[in-house]
Amino acid sequence: MPVDVTIRKNETIDKALRRLKKKLDRESILHDVRAKRYFEKPCEKRRRLKKVAVFTNMLRRKYENM
Repeated sequence: MPVDVTIRKNETIDKALRRLKKKLDRESILHDVRAKRYFEKPCEKRRRLKKVAVFTNMLRRKYENM
């Protein structure tokens, strides 16, 4: 599914590029492409996801106490 941005009337290229970047970021297309650039072993993937989960839980506990 290609992502396309049509340039509106009297819109600059910079604004159209900004909208394209936002759309790519929302759909996490660039993140997926970068993640699939190199092979990641299943154990490395589990380790990375566990590290992210620990960090999120730490932040959640920190802001619950406020």
